[in-house]
Amino acid sequence: MRGSPHTHNGVSTVNDWASVLPLVILVVAFLLLVIRPARANRRQFQQLQSQLTVGQQVMIASGIFGRIDGIDDETVQLRIAPETVVTVNRHAVSRVVEPAPDQTGTDI
Repeated sequence: MRGSPHTHNGVSTVNDWASVLPLVILVVAFLLLVIRPARANRRQFQQLQSQLTVGQQVMIASGIFGRIDGIDDETVQLRIAPETVVTVNRHAVSRVVEPAPDQTGTDI
């Protein structure tokens, strides 16, 4: 009796592959469920950042809405009220908001 109990003349048996299969399935599931969506989200965020322009209505990560008054490499000047402009990190902008159509026809 030479070799291990799972080999037959040095050839791996089905039992060897069956013990490795759950690990392979976990790695593939991790790639499909975690890595790919994270990459897609990162690409989408980078695209959003590259397309920011003055005048856009945006929401920053903390939930504050405002209109972009100025953009630098690292910061955005955001008008959140008629006489109030705040400077935030450019990466704080989480989404561009489409302006809601004025339903009443008057400013509130």
